[in-house]
Amino acid sequence: MATYTLISSNVLSSSAASVTFSAIPATYTDLVLRVSARDTNTSAIIAGTTFKFNGSTGSLYSITKLIGDGGTASSSRRSSITSDEFYYPGANAGMTANTFGSVEIYIPSYTASQNKPFSTFGVTENNSATAGDTEIDAWANLYRDTAAISSIAINAYVTFAIGSSFYLYGISNA
Repeated sequence: MATYTLISSNVLSSSAASVTFSAIPATYTDLVLRVSARDTNTSAIIAGTTFKFNGSTGSLYSITKLIGDGGTASSSRRSSITSDEFYYPGANAGMTANTFGSVEIYIPSYTASQNKPFSTFGVTENNSATAGDTEIDAWANLYRDTAAISSIAINAYVTFAIGSSFYLYGISNA
């Protein structure tokens, strides 16, 4: 049976432009990052975030996205980009007050000496009835590096709002 162990958490008591998990131990089989966030941006419907593993600087990421917004469905693909990204739809200062978007990133075999495929799933918490203001996302991602993942830096579009939370779990198959 898989066991989740909290490695580290950060619930913001003041707004922040980024959150970093560093010195991630290599003692688990998989990692799970759970984010419940809101951006202070007031102009975009969808708050976006970029993140990088191990402070990477090369074009090491690829993304395939499936998105549904209550009115339409779409997909897209990007490859050889310098950071990965995820959306927490509708969760910004211009949307429903005090709501946060939720994202889970699952990273299997994060210590393996091979490229790292991982998945991202995100959903909005927004009471708007307008298509486009609500969204659900499922992404297939690839990080093309053979080094074990030892840090994750998450950067807000503008800044993460107070109350945004970030939890990093290690999974053991014991």
